[in-house]
Amino acid sequence: MNAIELDKVTKRYSKFTLDNVSFNVPQGTIMGFVGENGAGKTTTIKAILDLIRTDRGTIRIWGYSPKNLPMKLKAKIGVVFDGSNLHENLTTENIALIMKNVYHNWDQKVFDNYLSKFKLPNKKIKDFSRGMKMKLSIAIALSHNPKLLILDEATSGLDPMIRDEILDIFLEFIQEEEHTILLSSHIISDIEKIADYVTFIHNGKIVFSENKDDLIYRHGVIRCKREDVHKIDRNFIVGIRENCYGAEVLINNVDLFRRRNREFIPERTTIEEIMLFISRGKEANA
Repeated sequence: MNAIELDKVTKRYSKFTLDNVSFNVPQGTIMGFVGENGAGKTTTIKAILDLIRTDRGTIRIWGYSPKNLPMKLKAKIGVVFDGSNLHENLTTENIALIMKNVYHNWDQKVFDNYLSKFKLPNKKIKDFSRGMKMKLSIAIALSHNPKLLILDEATSGLDPMIRDEILDIFLEFIQEEEHTILLSSHIISDIEKIADYVTFIHNGKIVFSENKDDLIYRHGVIRCKREDVHKIDRNFIVGIRENCYGAEVLINNVDLFRRRNREFIPERTTIEEIMLFISRGKEANA
């Protein structure tokens, strides 16, 4: 079962188009949603949450269109955007009172525990740092017993130690098999650490959406001289990057390549490298 389904979702702006975006987020998993700034991550998330009107395509959350999602299910979605949407003069105490009236399943004890864990004082939000505001948003999202977390750059602005703590909280959250996370982030190491699946969006289009481990296992990088690139079977080449020392070639279907080729030895790669080769590298026939 999928918690979220998108099929050919399109949204046109004057200078940008979200172009036939299709991918699924299986229930009980963490989907890392990656792409450069301006690629369409936030636009996609806003479409999922019915905050913008799309031109065409379908979106389903637990089988429902976002427009027809029952209120009891809407209350099961925790959302964190990149930046605080809370009034600057509110305190954490004020926020708890408001949320208690917004969410019937608000858990004050859980919220208090997160305030303590994150060392967030009962002060006005305008006095909080960017990192403190982000931690407060995460605490709110986790304090009304959500089953689905939709997080847009939720770890940005946090120092590495706090980021690790937040990622551990996400991993703890996902232990419940009905819980699901869609995590958009430009910090690819965070995605590599906790995601089960990865969706890469580039210039408004989905490049791939698949199991993270399969993606990394299937690809490899060959480092060679520029003049040797032509010796590599083009059917395996995803992208080529040249530098003053030579060339790097991203290979797909590494196991088959190794069986057919003894001259070049592909090295292990990362999600970040795969993204860079696809978005900035040259194609094999370039």
